[in-house]
Amino acid sequence: LPVKKKPRTFYSAEQLEELEKMFQEDHYPDNEKRREIAAVVGVTPQRILVWFQNRRAKWRKLQKLSIKGNKKYPASA
Repeated sequence: LPVKKKPRTFYSAEQLEELEKMFQEDHYPDNEKRREIAAVVGVTPQRILVWFQNRRAKWRKLQKLSIKGNKKYPASA
């Protein structure tokens, strides 16, 4: 049997702004913090968990790219 996927959650600009603000404070919110964020943003704590997982992946990718970029073009002395 095929696995039923959850429908994609679309976030408003205000929700994303709030989530990004929380991400700047803490990349790994605990269960209680996720519940608080979920209440503020208006989605389930599970959606918050997934959003943070995806945001951390994006953050790591950007970190990796910026490190590569710095090696490619070292600052001239």
